[in-house]
Amino acid sequence: MGRDLTALFDPKSVAVVGASDDPAKYGHAVASQALRAPGRRPVHLVNRRGGTVLGRPAATSLAEIGEPVELVVISVPGTGFEAAVDDALSCGARAIVAITAGFAETGTAGLARQRAVAARVREAGAVLVGPNCLGIADNTTELYLASDTFAPGGVALLSQSGNLALELQLRMDPHGLGFSRFVSLGNQADVTLVDLVQDCARHEGTSAIAVYAEDFGDGRAFARAAAEAGKPVVLLTAGRGTASARSAQSHTGALTTSCDVVAAACRDAGVELVASPREMTVVLTALNARSRAAGRRTAVFTDGGGHGVIAADAAEAAGLDVPELGSEAQEGLRALLWEQSAVGNPVDLAGMGEQDPRSYATTVGGLLAADEVDAILMTGYFGGYAASGGGLGGGGATLAEGEQQAARDIVTHWQATPKPLVVQSMYPQSPSCRTLVGAGIPVFSATEDAARALAAMTGMRPAGPPGVAALPAAAAPLLDTGYHGVRRLLGAAGVPFPEAREISGEDELIAAAAEFDGPYVLKALHLLHKSDAGGVALRLADRDALLAAYREMHARLGAPAYSVEAMADLTDGVELIVGVDHDPRFGPVAMVGLGGVLTETLRDVAFSPAPVPAARAEQLLRGLRTAELLAGVRGRPAVDVAAAADVIERITTVAAAHPEIAELEVNPLLVRPDGVLALDSRAVLA
Repeated sequence: MGRDLTALFDPKSVAVVGASDDPAKYGHAVASQALRAPGRRPVHLVNRRGGTVLGRPAATSLAEIGEPVELVVISVPGTGFEAAVDDALSCGARAIVAITAGFAETGTAGLARQRAVAARVREAGAVLVGPNCLGIADNTTELYLASDTFAPGGVALLSQSGNLALELQLRMDPHGLGFSRFVSLGNQADVTLVDLVQDCARHEGTSAIAVYAEDFGDGRAFARAAAEAGKPVVLLTAGRGTASARSAQSHTGALTTSCDVVAAACRDAGVELVASPREMTVVLTALNARSRAAGRRTAVFTDGGGHGVIAADAAEAAGLDVPELGSEAQEGLRALLWEQSAVGNPVDLAGMGEQDPRSYATTVGGLLAADEVDAILMTGYFGGYAASGGGLGGGGATLAEGEQQAARDIVTHWQATPKPLVVQSMYPQSPSCRTLVGAGIPVFSATEDAARALAAMTGMRPAGPPGVAALPAAAAPLLDTGYHGVRRLLGAAGVPFPEAREISGEDELIAAAAEFDGPYVLKALHLLHKSDAGGVALRLADRDALLAAYREMHARLGAPAYSVEAMADLTDGVELIVGVDHDPRFGPVAMVGLGGVLTETLRDVAFSPAPVPAARAEQLLRGLRTAELLAGVRGRPAVDVAAAADVIERITTVAAAHPEIAELEVNPLLVRPDGVLALDSRAVLA
């Protein structure tokens, strides 16, 4: 259900502590904004000197107001912050917006102060946004407690940057978008990003949630809240490309970066991850359109060959498919266009638009009607006739009039068959393009933006409901972190291994060899990466070969213990890697991919929060660049991907149940046509 934030977004009364007549002070800006809707609720201004502020009497304290205040904004120097919080709680405040800075962002002492204040607020049953925030605004309740004015609309922006909100407003305005709410997250001492996502999900005035966050707090909880929101969530975050700061001790640790973790969590939660304010605007515009498609078969429609080729490349780069249209669709288009028009895909008017601007509309109608087309990207000069009074071919008002009628006809066709339709125009502000935008058809000036928008409107996510699997109950801590201890832990969870015995001398080696037939494998157990140091000997045909390998290896490495194992049949097998690394924000994160000694060289891996359900594990495997190896190539049979996915679920569940394990890895996991075997494993404690 989440926390009740009614007092934060729709309070019965408001007080601004630190209100000022000095334009250089933040208390001046917030007080000015708070007074924009004086008829909605009482607004009290508090300044310790009293007098008047912004032409209104100012109380010297909250107590002087003489009545309860439900929401208090605090914008005072840090030395007076705690006292202001105590005064607010004494006056019955149920919500506090703390603009004052100088807490967790300053170091250990500041963090301790912040925690103490947050504890007092929670104990009083109130909520606190900040400290170190820039205020909040809610256009649906006429609550204006930030320094800037935000155009109304359906986007709730939860941001750690005030300037980003201003940039987004400028970028969103041409697309008809505005804000339902703005919340500056600050230090999230009490009210967290997760609390706000959950509340915005319940908010009727919010249709999409935009997030800029540098600190997720509990990243896994954020992903769950986003998955359960029932509304689009778009995330822009900083530092995604920075590798983990700790020293990685496994292939998994070496290959996992913050970027991978965030991207995997967003994919599984159904969150649209973007890299810039511009891309965030593009995606929000796309998600505001009412059309969606399960498929990604895209028709590129243009009035010039260059624009068509560039748009086709951009569409494929965005993950869309641009297949050649079938004979039936091509014949239908030929009936609409003239002889020199191209109808394969891209579909090119080839000058027909200059003779008859309404051909844009008839072609869009034909493409919308084609069963093999899931989405349309229209690109080129459309909009230019109305914008330039006649366009390249002349004709003045007649062409402009015809184009504007074409825009109205396009809207009619689209409303009858609402497939995703995005337009790139050289003249996005033209009357014709504004007609499209007004109806809900996104229009962009850049081809790559149009392609990205279309990708957000089509079936780009994995099958199945979005979500991040819940963590299993913590198991008893792993005490034996040695090679065979990890094997026993995984084996008890149903992960199959070849027969193996730990030995520390020749007598034990010979006894082990008598327990199962060769060929054998010998491994030195004191090495983390055994193959790299020559600590693995394979295909030892019999006991004599095993003994000889042991003597040579022991003389060279002097390991205290070794493992004698049955050699697996590698025929027709594919080696995978399965690893789980512990991320400080998102908890255990799994990596699966092509394994063996070339794991770090090939880097063909995919990520997902752990534990990974078998269905998702199979999706990850089939999405690898080398997935064709699993399906069988050059006469090789297909391997048992379903069995591999089941074992991946078992491995990742074990890792998620053992928070004391920083890294758990099985490499290689051999997948054959008839099943799966884990050939090597290791664990590194936190």
